[in-house]
Amino acid sequence: MTRPLVALIMAGGTGTRLYPASRSDRPKQFLSLLGDDSLLSQTVERAGFADEIFVCTGEDHADLVREHVPEVGVLVEPEPKDTGPALTYAAHRIREQVGDCVLLCMPSDHHIAGDFETTARRAASVAVETEGVVTVGIEPTRPATGYGYIEPGTDYGGHFDVAQFREKPDAETAEQFVKDGFYWNAGLFAWTPDAFLQEARDSPLSPLVSALEEGESTDGFDAVESVSVDYAVMERTDEASVVPADFEWDDLGSWDALERLVPGENTVLGDVLTIDASGNVVASDKHVSLVGVDDLVVTSYDDRVLVVSKSEAQRVREVVSELRAEDRF
Repeated sequence: MTRPLVALIMAGGTGTRLYPASRSDRPKQFLSLLGDDSLLSQTVERAGFADEIFVCTGEDHADLVREHVPEVGVLVEPEPKDTGPALTYAAHRIREQVGDCVLLCMPSDHHIAGDFETTARRAASVAVETEGVVTVGIEPTRPATGYGYIEPGTDYGGHFDVAQFREKPDAETAEQFVKDGFYWNAGLFAWTPDAFLQEARDSPLSPLVSALEEGESTDGFDAVESVSVDYAVMERTDEASVVPADFEWDDLGSWDALERLVPGENTVLGDVLTIDASGNVVASDKHVSLVGVDDLVVTSYDDRVLVVSKSEAQRVREVVSELRAEDRF
């Protein structure tokens, strides 16, 4: 592959389910949950094999990006409207700045271990070869109901065409998906700017593509609704391929996810004392003691404390919704 390989790291989210560590002024990607470096810094280091690296973020967090990873190019999207508009804007801007290239698009806040580069380069090569859009599929380790799934089609040796994207399933359907050899959809993509923008032109993102070509990015964002790239492009196209991943992956989407990465009687981040307690997830920037309790999430950062049953960890987003309504997030 002779085209430049450009890593595009998406850093516009807030990671609401990791409240209170993640806040409006300190989103998840800027946290140092696993190791000394932030998740964003780890992602940039992982993408170090690329010829160039860009981070796409919102205006509120552009300075934080520059502080954490000063070596990258920063693209500031005019307005946060989910991954569809963000990736469209970034593809257009990078094509202007770099020219003919292949983009490797990756979230800034996931955990990845192992040989990421081999899979990434394979996905980029398939994107050039097929002139389509490519997603990286994760082999499931459990019948998770919180992820979308990818049904692989014809095997082309190293990649498949995508037979269908499947929405987040119920428990019984998830078990069947795993048995049938489906992949998790991790939000890792590869495509050339031309291929992606052509797909976006035939989607709800079309007004934004037209506005960007006319140099009117703000008007373009005003003309489209918030929409994920999965819904706007990937689920509509007939030109999608999936490359199976050769690395360990976790989206770190909620506090209970840390159990999978920090095993033990209790999962602990910080200065924590536990007595007759088990199955808890405890994360804090100050000392916390737990006595005689099981299966809780207990987190404390700054002036905020969260206590929730581990089985209800996904409901942290409800807390954030209430706090946002009161302008206290």
